[in-house]
Amino acid sequence: WLSQNKKYTPRNSLKAGMIHALAKGQEDLIAQAKAWIKANPEAKAPWDADPKYKIPGGDPRNPKIAEMIFVAPAMIRKESKGIYPAPAAILAAAVEGAQVDFETASRIESRYFAQLGAGPVSHNMISAFWTQLNQIKKGQSRPQHVPPQPTTKVGVLGAGLMGHGIAYVTAASGLEVVMTDKDQAAADNGKQRIGAIVKTQVDRGSMTQEQADGILARITPTADYHKLAGCDLIIEAVFENRELKASVTKAAEATMDPSGVFASNTSTLPITGLAKASCRPEKFIGLHFFSPVHKMQLVEIIVGEKTNDETLAKAFDFVLAIGKVPIVVNDSRGFYTSRVFSTWSNEALKMLLEGQHPHSLEMAGLQAGMPVGPLAVIDEISMGLFDHIRKQTLADMKASGEPDTPLAAAARGDHAAPVVEKMLSLKRPGRAGGAGFYEYTATGKHLWPELTKIFTNDKPQMPQQEVIDRIIYIQAIETARCMQEGILKNAADANLGAIFGWGFCPQHGGPLQFINSCGLPAFVKRAQELAMAHGARFEPPQLVLDMAAKGETF
Repeated sequence: WLSQNKKYTPRNSLKAGMIHALAKGQEDLIAQAKAWIKANPEAKAPWDADPKYKIPGGDPRNPKIAEMIFVAPAMIRKESKGIYPAPAAILAAAVEGAQVDFETASRIESRYFAQLGAGPVSHNMISAFWTQLNQIKKGQSRPQHVPPQPTTKVGVLGAGLMGHGIAYVTAASGLEVVMTDKDQAAADNGKQRIGAIVKTQVDRGSMTQEQADGILARITPTADYHKLAGCDLIIEAVFENRELKASVTKAAEATMDPSGVFASNTSTLPITGLAKASCRPEKFIGLHFFSPVHKMQLVEIIVGEKTNDETLAKAFDFVLAIGKVPIVVNDSRGFYTSRVFSTWSNEALKMLLEGQHPHSLEMAGLQAGMPVGPLAVIDEISMGLFDHIRKQTLADMKASGEPDTPLAAAARGDHAAPVVEKMLSLKRPGRAGGAGFYEYTATGKHLWPELTKIFTNDKPQMPQQEVIDRIIYIQAIETARCMQEGILKNAADANLGAIFGWGFCPQHGGPLQFINSCGLPAFVKRAQELAMAHGARFEPPQLVLDMAAKGETF
């Protein structure tokens, strides 16, 4: 098999043959190591110990292996979409190395490795997943003057999809959790869903039954807010409704630790506005988790106008304590992740409205490096939610007197709204509604054939690279706008937030690293070409123009 950068548990590593044995602890480890050394005083690898050694299963001269090698490049292309050079290099090194002696094979492998290591994909991914990830974990965005702020007991308001997920990851880190809902039955149902998660982990061998029992024992489901007494961090995870959030905020603050922090898991509602319901707005902050919580690594920390440094430090330390990656953003409409995520999905809807074939759009998303196609993403989220957020944003802007500029209209998705409205009128809201851009059957899903009749109708098609560029550039441009507006503080938060938050093309190392890789002058030139062809939303922000003129990078 070819390595795919997957993480293996110790048990799975043993099963795959990557390690020889497991130890129960340090003493057992030392004992086993000494025993192995005594039993193998002159240990050699199999290929060195036996001059007649043959690769298990055969080499490329074996007809069955040769047949597999013949189709392997196509299989790799299907998986990698031509984005990542490593899989093809691994296959080539394996095939070539299997036909020569071990020393020669090692040189072959080293040369392929050197080519990959010096390439742009390697550079971008090392920058993101090593340099910048370590910067984040070392507290680059945390107030440095504030001492460690440990959390001892956490309250989670809401036992639904997000609430029970937050409760699970918190309890899994060793913290006590009180999980509330509207009644005891709803709270108990949330804990049952957590039980299903830990059962899956136990069945897979990634968790012992003892560990699972410990997690469940640390979670108290209840409808009684008085049990929140002593909680020094409360995370609200109820429905995206201002009145409901205000109600639970007041109820929880009446019983929680007076010095504690209150956090909202909202994904779109401005934190400063929600904090008005709090009697301690300086202790109010946003903790935006992503679904499914136990699988997604990112937590977006949103700082409101009155949030103080101690509150930010406590939130940051908590996110690290539960094993997540924290990024820090300043409050704004949509924050960072929700704001930029919507740009590429809305851009795809605009291209569908222009007549681009649905298959072209889905493939362009994958070729760009996104985890799934844009229409599939929208189906998962639901078009009803897209429509609700757009209309709510417009209403909020009118209520606050914000100017309705072309960029503001593009940001909320007005240019894509006709597609959403058409699909909703056809009662195809997305996967949860049983039908959307895709047809859903017992055996899988496929694009709804009627899409081409409704939107495409033999209209001229853009070159595929143009589609890919629109998908990538719109995200990079909006990220740069967030930097210009002060929503983002640094490139590390921008890049890792995009990759971990909505799956932005990992091979580019994040949207700002993509701009760096293009070269800022070249990026500006291409963005301006896209703006001329497709609208002002592609105009590069002044920050990028200034940096390009000065020869700077992010």
